[in-house]
Amino acid sequence: MATALGPPPRAPKPKGAQPSHYHESYLEKKGPRDLDYRKFWAGLQGLTLYFYNSNRDVQHVEKLDLGTFVKLKDEPLREIHRDPGTHFSLVLRNQEVKFKVESLESREMWKGFILTVVELQVPSNLTLLPGHLYMLAEALAKEEARRALVTPPCFLKVSRLEAQLLLERYPDCGNLLLRPSGDGGGGVSVTTRQLLNGTPVVRHYKVNLEGPRYIIDVEEPFSCGSLDAVVNYFVSNTNKALVPFLLDEDYEKVLGYVDSNKENGESVWVAPSVPTAPGPPPTTGGSKKPPVVSTKPGGASDKLPPLPPMPRPPDQDDENYVIPIGDASDPKYENGDVAPPCRPVTAKPKKLAEAKFPKPLTVPKSEPKGPLNRKMAFPATGLADVRAELEEKLQRRRALEQQAGHSGGP
Repeated sequence: MATALGPPPRAPKPKGAQPSHYHESYLEKKGPRDLDYRKFWAGLQGLTLYFYNSNRDVQHVEKLDLGTFVKLKDEPLREIHRDPGTHFSLVLRNQEVKFKVESLESREMWKGFILTVVELQVPSNLTLLPGHLYMLAEALAKEEARRALVTPPCFLKVSRLEAQLLLERYPDCGNLLLRPSGDGGGGVSVTTRQLLNGTPVVRHYKVNLEGPRYIIDVEEPFSCGSLDAVVNYFVSNTNKALVPFLLDEDYEKVLGYVDSNKENGESVWVAPSVPTAPGPPPTTGGSKKPPVVSTKPGGASDKLPPLPPMPRPPDQDDENYVIPIGDASDPKYENGDVAPPCRPVTAKPKKLAEAKFPKPLTVPKSEPKGPLNRKMAFPATGLADVRAELEEKLQRRRALEQQAGHSGGP
């Protein structure tokens, strides 16, 4: 009977490879903000000093960049009952870090490896055995090979004028800068800026590229295998008066703050796009813009308020009152033939409509001023004819009433 095939066995997960360091051991560290020493497993690789919680960890928890190296100094021996460790300090351009090791030999080893990778030469003023010196020589060869493939941080793609401005604007970041050569031959140029009795002195040096080697064009041309070696030549031959330019990036350029999310209560980092200057908040009151009235037909805003009643001449009765004729309709409107809903349409008497009036004469009247209050015109001759006709009708009505009264009497 065939057995069911099960899933293939899983291969064990590969563990993280231990980092390769030039030198590593336990090291107690105390930074500028630390109250006491903290013990780490430390390892030196390139120009970076890494710190781990244990010698089995792969991911470091802290690191120090030796690109801003200034010097190493020994701390005086302390009393045995108070602190039996051996101390030394690493002075960088922006901070000083103190270390404590178990013995003088461990201190000399750390100092030897740090000086080797920084100065690219094996130091000769340390108390080390021949085997220790051989280890330093191996670290030097590895560091030179690494730097041959790495561009130094002080190499910037700027012009000659931009290089001078950078060195002038940021004097605390260094006074030596590498930049591409202007001739386009693949070489580089070195720009330096120093102060001589308060007067800035700017110098430019040319470095030619001949095959894999860089040739520094000075009185006695010097050959270098990498750009980092070029930097080291200028630093070492000027008694460290020239410092490689390294722009300080420890300060943030974008304003941000921590705010709490009202929906889930979590804290979030908020970076406003346009920071506002401090000042009084904008006033909410004040004059407001009038609402925009729509002119589209059919909307609620089309309805105008009712017009006030036309003033009636005081000396005229209801029958003689004539409603003034409005202005001609605008041909642009589609509903020009429709009378506005706010104006009552009053039927005119036939006789008044059929009568042909001559040119009207205006009679001045005391009326209130307004856009719709116009002076009404009454025809002089036409009005006399209307009165005569009304008197004739009145006389006929009275005659009929008298006849009806006589016929209905006893």
